[in-house]
Amino acid sequence: MRILVSALAIFALSLGAKATDISLAQKFDADFQKQVSEKKIPGAAYAIVKDGKVIALRTMGSRAVDAELPVNSATVFRLASVSKTFGGEMAAILAAEGKFSLDARVLGYVPNLKFKTAGHASGLKVRHLLSHSAGITPNAYDNMLEDDWSLDKIIPYFAQLDAMCKPGECYGYQNILFSLVQPVIEQSTGEQYGALVSKRIMEPLDMNHSSVGLEAFLSTANRAEPHVFTRRNGWQRVLVEPNYYRVAPAAGVNASIEDMAKWLMAQMGYKPEVITPAIIKTVTSKEVRSTRELSRRSWRRHISDAYYGLGWRIYSFGDEDVVLHSGAVKGYRAFISYSKGMDVGLVMLMNAQTREIDDLSVSFWDDAFDARDAEKARTQASRKAK
Repeated sequence: MRILVSALAIFALSLGAKATDISLAQKFDADFQKQVSEKKIPGAAYAIVKDGKVIALRTMGSRAVDAELPVNSATVFRLASVSKTFGGEMAAILAAEGKFSLDARVLGYVPNLKFKTAGHASGLKVRHLLSHSAGITPNAYDNMLEDDWSLDKIIPYFAQLDAMCKPGECYGYQNILFSLVQPVIEQSTGEQYGALVSKRIMEPLDMNHSSVGLEAFLSTANRAEPHVFTRRNGWQRVLVEPNYYRVAPAAGVNASIEDMAKWLMAQMGYKPEVITPAIIKTVTSKEVRSTRELSRRSWRRHISDAYYGLGWRIYSFGDEDVVLHSGAVKGYRAFISYSKGMDVGLVMLMNAQTREIDDLSVSFWDDAFDARDAEKARTQASRKAK
């Protein structure tokens, strides 16, 4: 029954769409169902947006493998690092309003931040936090975060780290340093970070099932539980871990597929009263090259260049930029992407640690670009025939 209802939803949402768009959605839907079924992924959902409309949406599986709790469009998942897209845009919105500058020095808000390299902290700006260009070794002290250390205990250890480069000159992905935008925001506004994201972003976009933080997630009845795979027992339900919720801008947002479709539409320019074109331009600016991305298993055959903006990645995929971000914490995977040039986007959520989300995302964009090229060829042939 759940599969039938989902299929009807795709058909209904596809009415009025172009044949090529419907074909793209149907191809992806078949791939999605196949991968989720074959890998026995506990729960999963996706949405495809085209020309400002959701043309396809499907939910599959259960919120927990040991219970009859079907995933639906309002089921809330953890977004993990896709949360950075909210952190980057919240900062960009406030900076545009003059609450602080993206070029403000971080030491003005986090005076106890120090590094082994003399003078490095004094050159660190807010935009360096958001673009992972602080010049520090990637994922610095994430191991301490995973061991449930508090940020107050972790921050002093940065004084033991030498810089890899000057701020802004090289890429090194961070969770803890990215999250230092929270004290910048809170000291500049006098408001709590999660409440501000809810008030300024989620509520205006009618993201009614979204929230920030562990307490909000656990208080949601319709939530997807985390799962890990073991060779002996297959997918096993595990407890929700609190560690990455401590870095809320980096990994603390929760949302349903229904809400993430709205977030995706806002990025594609269809909610300018909430996310203005200027904000989109700011967060998708190519702040620093992220050449490490060129060797990623799923993407390396496809992308010619890669950058990080402010909370968003930008991949050169053929002759088109795809703006995207992925997320992973124990028991969850998330992915969001869009091409402004083709006006199409995809978002996926899973309550399982699986690489299938990477393969599905790449195949979707392969098919999207193939469809675009085929349509161009048909148009050119038609013109020549005339």
